[in-house]
Amino acid sequence: MPENKSILRAGEELKGLRLRLGMTVRDVTDLSQKVVDSEGNEEFRVSTTWLSEIENSDSVPSIYKLYSLSIIYHLKFSDFLQLYGVDTKKINKLQSEIPQTHLTSVEVFDETGTVTFPIRFDQAFDRGKTNLLSRVVEIWGEVPIGVIQHLDVRRSMYGYIGLEDRTLYPLLRPGSFVQIDAGIKKILPLKWQTEYERPIYFVELRNGYVCSWCELQGTQLILVPHPGSGCVIRQFKYEAEAEIVGRVTGLAMRIVPPDEPASGETAKLPRRS
Repeated sequence: MPENKSILRAGEELKGLRLRLGMTVRDVTDLSQKVVDSEGNEEFRVSTTWLSEIENSDSVPSIYKLYSLSIIYHLKFSDFLQLYGVDTKKINKLQSEIPQTHLTSVEVFDETGTVTFPIRFDQAFDRGKTNLLSRVVEIWGEVPIGVIQHLDVRRSMYGYIGLEDRTLYPLLRPGSFVQIDAGIKKILPLKWQTEYERPIYFVELRNGYVCSWCELQGTQLILVPHPGSGCVIRQFKYEAEAEIVGRVTGLAMRIVPPDEPASGETAKLPRRS
């Protein structure tokens, strides 16, 4: 629960907001009646006595009355909650830290915000080839955060795993997008026990890109494929023929391949003649 001093400041801010809008306590009470009528619930009523108490004491308003004030003052409900120490932006992060396996949903509390996102790809983009996302985007735009959250591909580096690139299949499926830490351009001497812990690197070759496990042996950069991929080990002269773009730190991957029905319905068989 917020400290009393913080709550007093919240009440003062509410009062200052009302005064800046040129509203009297009676004006707020009268306007709250419209919310009561709309919602059919008297809990949304903001009385003159209640509002004076909230503005001048350490009382905490109910969610119903705070909701009414957000409508009357034309501000976001989340902003009013934050006055009293409740930051809705932290909800998704805190939910992700729950240790038990659970169902979750993507919930947006501020749909008015925007995020930079590619809105058109280069028409010459070859989906079969692995590439950097920045190389295949033709137009960037501001997309409502209600559509896409926690993603700013203009300020981060992302790669696309080409449909023909099966180097780390089935660990990484072709058609996936990966996040790249461009600050790591050297093979890290990390100890790993499973394939999931083994560092993955995005590598630039003379004729394109590849996403792979890597080993450095002298001047040779060894690209190590997944044992189940069917691909062979390849080696290149380090820095002359192959450079490390960065380490892969995140992944957005399809579980169902592009050519497989995603709806769970049985694919239609051709009619027999």
